[in-house]
Amino acid sequence: MCYYNTINIKKGTKISLNGMAKELPEVNRPIQSGFEYGDWTIVKPTNDGYDFELAHWELIAPWVKNNLEVMKGREKFFTLNATAERLLESKLFKQSALKRRCLVLSSGFYEWRHYTPEGSKKDIAYPYFISVKEQPVFFMAGIYQPWVDVESGEMMNTFSIVTTKANHLMEQIHNKKKRMPTILNDQQASSWISPNLSEQQIMQLASTQIEDNLLEAYTIKKDFRTAIDPKEQNTFNELPPLR
Repeated sequence: MCYYNTINIKKGTKISLNGMAKELPEVNRPIQSGFEYGDWTIVKPTNDGYDFELAHWELIAPWVKNNLEVMKGREKFFTLNATAERLLESKLFKQSALKRRCLVLSSGFYEWRHYTPEGSKKDIAYPYFISVKEQPVFFMAGIYQPWVDVESGEMMNTFSIVTTKANHLMEQIHNKKKRMPTILNDQQASSWISPNLSEQQIMQLASTQIEDNLLEAYTIKKDFRTAIDPKEQNTFNELPPLR
């Protein structure tokens, strides 16, 4: 569920939020797994607008004391994503959703479609690459949480990507859990990082489903995670087309 992401921002690329244009930091990561628990570029609101920051992809609760507790927590559940429908019900996510909303930059993400070919006894996972048409970089809704390791004194911002119910296209691709990242247009993104949103506004934006016709999706090689070009298109003849 959006655990694999890509970002490719060329020098000079700009975004505009709340009437303020800024040049994005140059970065090229063809593929990154959330399970690497590395950093990722987010857009964080500031007193005078917004700024870019490398944050730790995995929201860590403020009551977690050290890295050992972080690793033990991963044995029970993952916090790479935050479910939109439960944002304000979750002890872990609620305060971040109310007070610390961010944008996660992306150029596309990878997901699996499950299908049982004729003659097969079990379904097979076919990987897809999904992006927003004619947008080299787009916004996913996120929430962030500052965290301090009380033993080492390390300080960092941590975040989760907000996910929502799949639209018609993504229902066919991510057809097991039928989820997708909450993808926001410029106006919605500006609102998401604005202060003083009501709970109703937060829930409405968090549950946004981008229109099918704005997305592009195609199959890629099964070994995409180790391929030189993970986005290289690949055809599976046994797989019926998306409707």
